[in-house]
Amino acid sequence: MTLDEWLTRRDPAPPPALASRLTAMTRSLSADTPQRASDALLGAAEHILSDLLPEGCGSRSNAIDLLVADALVTYAFEAAADAPDMLEQQATLAMSRLAAFAGAR
Repeated sequence: MTLDEWLTRRDPAPPPALASRLTAMTRSLSADTPQRASDALLGAAEHILSDLLPEGCGSRSNAIDLLVADALVTYAFEAAADAPDMLEQQATLAMSRLAAFAGAR
């Protein structure tokens, strides 16, 4: 299953503009296990942030991209929750990966 397919099963569904951006970011990513889905979603969020943060992301035009990054991280935790035994490990990994952006600024 692709992450795009996994995301279309989320309830409630995201607003159309957000759903469209999420689809573009996840179309080719795999979701064959909860851990891979979580890692891929987190990686997609990191990709967006790596593009936005050097620019300062202070304009309104960046708002949708910040919302997409936020949604991707949220969905990464939702995917991780599908395998509760790995949730703590995934949370620690996510915090470490996202905190690295603060150190890079």
